[in-house]
Amino acid sequence: MPATKTESSTQFETLLERLQGLVERLEKGDLPLEQSLEVFEEGVKLSREGLARLDSAEARVEQLLADGSTELLEGEALEGASKEVKA
Repeated sequence: MPATKTESSTQFETLLERLQGLVERLEKGDLPLEQSLEVFEEGVKLSREGLARLDSAEARVEQLLADGSTELLEGEALEGASKEVKA
């Protein structure tokens, strides 16, 4: 079942908040090396997931502008962006 527009937006905002939290932890500079690498790896995964969601949103906008349509195909709304992106 695809996420609604509100759920997708909330999920994206949550992703950004998590990413910002990781950046802040790394910027403090007080984590041991191994933990810093784990936090960095999680940040890269979140960053890639966010980029995939943005790419999906851009494709939707381009589709709407190209054909003048205001409807998306069923299940298309950010469906692919919710899949976990491998590092």
